[in-house]
Amino acid sequence: MPPRSDSTKDAPLSRTGRLLRFTASARWAHHATALLAGVCIFTAACLYISPLSQLVGRRPLVTVVHEWSGLALPVPVLVGMVSRALRSDLRRLGRFAPHDRRWLRAALRRTGTSNIPSGKFNAGQKLYASWTAGAGLVMVGTGLLLWFPELASLSVRMGATFVHDWLALTIAVVLAGHIWKAAGDPGAREGMWRGTVSRTWANREHRLWRQEMDGHSDRDPLSDTLTDLRTDASRTGTGRNPRDPADAPPS
Repeated sequence: MPPRSDSTKDAPLSRTGRLLRFTASARWAHHATALLAGVCIFTAACLYISPLSQLVGRRPLVTVVHEWSGLALPVPVLVGMVSRALRSDLRRLGRFAPHDRRWLRAALRRTGTSNIPSGKFNAGQKLYASWTAGAGLVMVGTGLLLWFPELASLSVRMGATFVHDWLALTIAVVLAGHIWKAAGDPGAREGMWRGTVSRTWANREHRLWRQEMDGHSDRDPLSDTLTDLRTDASRTGTGRNPRDPADAPPS
């Protein structure tokens, strides 16, 4: 079971101290999922790369470890969802606001994203989380078809093998990029390992979230979002109501 957290929601530790970014349950879910993903990737490499396969040996055992670790991939997040804080984080990851679109445009144009305020998660983190969740489900589904070949025809199994193999390679590359980005951001690493971050880092990387946690600011996050909506409407000439539920700010 995940460690029990004393806090069920994000809250400042103190007015002058550090900010609580991730509870123990959220960190446990992240670390357990990362461990299972690492086991999956390593055992897959042992099954597909001949020199490594010969070095490790015990192919039947490696196959069993690969199958069960893959099947268990969703379990840490599902178990961690007993935590209200983790459920809140998942809702945040699934909601995009106007400032997220501006962040993505700046990232694609390589004009810099440091001057664009973000909530607890920026648009890149939201896309990464959505893609990883979808890819993980596809991997589990195709893996089950390979594990139990009697469930599908030969042509379906061949397609599942193709998707499983190439998606696994893509996931390995994306995870390597995720680790590389984390390695270059000590504040992000500290937040995931210790659970807390400095106000300076939070203000620089996730300004709207820092303002939300402080409970006061010179610019209210909701007002920022409504201003973004008005700006987008004026640029496109749509005249959309800034309070349109379709673009409501994340809760």
